[in-house]
Amino acid sequence: MYKVFVNEKKLLLSKHPGNLEKELRYESFTTLEIALDLLENTSVKELNVFGENIEEIWDEFQKLFRIIEAAGGLVNNPEGDLLFIKRLGKWDLPKGKMEKGESREESAVREIEEETGLKDVELVKFINTTYHIYIERNGEKILKCTHWFEMNFNGEDTSKPQIEEGITEVAWKNTTQIENEVFPSTFQNIKLIVKEFWSSK
Repeated sequence: MYKVFVNEKKLLLSKHPGNLEKELRYESFTTLEIALDLLENTSVKELNVFGENIEEIWDEFQKLFRIIEAAGGLVNNPEGDLLFIKRLGKWDLPKGKMEKGESREESAVREIEEETGLKDVELVKFINTTYHIYIERNGEKILKCTHWFEMNFNGEDTSKPQIEEGITEVAWKNTTQIENEVFPSTFQNIKLIVKEFWSSK
């Protein structure tokens, strides 16, 4: 199963019909175009495209986009807080585009150190990949695949926002703060990965 966010709306690509607001059986490439059109241009908030061969559906879906790979992390401190950044008025997790020749792990560590000012972040393990779609100014459709890793940080807190990347704040948040401050002002795929991370604990 694949979850993709389209303008904060949920597109599910799965093997079976579920109980989402809208369900489409996969017939052909056109089914995917219809699904995207419904999410982009109507009030439909969640949609499931289902079919037996999920990998074939996913391969066809990816052909609609230019794919950008990114990597980032959920960084814990010894108190069990998580590290967030604030960019364009929304809370986010530190992440960024992978550079040529980098592994996902290298990219995730580099981006966290660049965006938050922390040094010697320890990579623990891969968590999952999230997907979201956006449109460039030139009209090109992008599918962004972000690979998330659990990380630990035990050093001196040298955190400072990377202002030139539009980041205005770096902050450690405990569970209550995440529920009350971060979740009301973040993106659906960030909520998804944080909840998945919590459930794995």
